[in-house]
Amino acid sequence: MKLNLPNRLTITRIILTPVFLAVFLWEGLPHRFLIACIIFVAGAVTDAVDGHLARKYNEITNFGKLLDPIADKILTTAALLGFLGEGLCSVWVVMIVLTREFTISSIRMIAAADGVVIPANIWGKVKTATQMVFTVIIMLACEFGSVFDRLPFTLADFSGCLLWITAVLTVVSGVIYVKDSIKVIDYSK
Repeated sequence: MKLNLPNRLTITRIILTPVFLAVFLWEGLPHRFLIACIIFVAGAVTDAVDGHLARKYNEITNFGKLLDPIADKILTTAALLGFLGEGLCSVWVVMIVLTREFTISSIRMIAAADGVVIPANIWGKVKTATQMVFTVIIMLACEFGSVFDRLPFTLADFSGCLLWITAVLTVVSGVIYVKDSIKVIDYSK
């Protein structure tokens, strides 16, 4: 199977994900959070670039339509799991995000079976962008965590606040997506 460049970038994001998580969790590795942040940013950049290239060169494929959003979810879920492992994330945030992602992925599969494509709404894009930006901010905060010694709140408080914002955006975008899907999918089949 010959893959175009956008699809190769999507696969690269998937391959980078376990590398990112391994570095993030590697206690004793100097500057592990900074290195993990760089790897995460590289993965996030492939997300922006693959879609742009696919549209620009008319290389949109069913493979890319299916795998691109999954690759995003794999990368962002790995970050949440890393934060959970470091005590920087509530298990409820992870549960909310994963529930939304499984629900939306299921709706996409149902729609695809009916030959319907439900495009991502602006809220889904805002959710993903916010989640990626906040992930970078949290990793940089981990790298330079000593600054929190002088603040009235902890790194965990800071991280938790940002991640709860993404959880709220996750719910909003999910509810809107489900509402939009009801207009185009016959769920009685």
